[in-house]
Amino acid sequence: MGLSSELKLAVPWGHIAAKAWGSLQGPPVLCLHGWLDNANSFDRLIPLLQKDFHYVAMDFGGHGLSSHYSPGLPYYHQNFVSEIQRVVAALKWTRFSLMGHSFGGTVGGMFSCTFPEMVDKLILLDSTPFFLDSNEMESILTYKRRAIENTLQVEASQKPSSVVSPQEMLQGFLKNNSHVGEECGEILLQRGTTQVATGLVLNRDRRISWVKHSFDFISMELFAHSIRRLQAHILLIKARQGYYDVRRENDADKAPLLFMLDTMRATLKERFQFVEVPGNHYAHMSEPHCVASITSSLRSKGRVPARLQLWAQAVEASCSHLSAANKRGGGDGPRWS
Repeated sequence: MGLSSELKLAVPWGHIAAKAWGSLQGPPVLCLHGWLDNANSFDRLIPLLQKDFHYVAMDFGGHGLSSHYSPGLPYYHQNFVSEIQRVVAALKWTRFSLMGHSFGGTVGGMFSCTFPEMVDKLILLDSTPFFLDSNEMESILTYKRRAIENTLQVEASQKPSSVVSPQEMLQGFLKNNSHVGEECGEILLQRGTTQVATGLVLNRDRRISWVKHSFDFISMELFAHSIRRLQAHILLIKARQGYYDVRRENDADKAPLLFMLDTMRATLKERFQFVEVPGNHYAHMSEPHCVASITSSLRSKGRVPARLQLWAQAVEASCSHLSAANKRGGGDGPRWS
């Protein structure tokens, strides 16, 4: 399934860039990339998915080829949620599915709870519908203060974008993104950089480089209340070597994740499915065949297939075989009848 077209959707501060695959007449799926990534995040996955769907992967504002926000306008989590509404309104979609990786899944989760009647299915790729923070009440004012201070510091610095060689750009990118392999890093940088006379510059807005500026952290009570609003079916695909908490020092604390899983199981019942796949946080890029096999739930009408866990076990066995075959210089991805 080749790329159908590049899109530019008008917004008050410029445009939202996106890329589309598949049939215009097919069921629509909006794909949301992770923090500081771009729409190329889905380049290896979407060609492996069902071809009779219409997939659109957008660049969030300040990312990829999308316009930066106007000077003085901050990048808050709610802004990214509203960008989804702007995009689907421009596309004239009234009901659709969302597929989001990491930060994109969290933005998609907030949208799905805010506009529950619009979202049919929500597929989360090593992500959760919200970022849960057990210390949210103690920390929230600190987060808000630091976000404001960081924005003002970036605006005041007026520091020009660094120009580096392609190799330096890639090495710096990989150093700051330990879960991204070299091939996947090159794919993301194709859309995330611009060639100038003396090298490459990053496209993304420097104001989004501080993580707590772009994420909202919510309490357990607000999470439970929000999940009750969902009408969508949810498929959460967790990478075994992935992570959820953007503050890396807390990655080992699984209590928030377990609370979210238990809450979604109890609240959504058959509308929630959880599957683990081999790979790291970028499994949808590095192991796309594994993830593609699981996301066949897009085709189902109603609930996610009951055989999903069995499929996941077969996928893991097949992917292990695939990885071994690739090391020997060959091998195909898992096939399903």
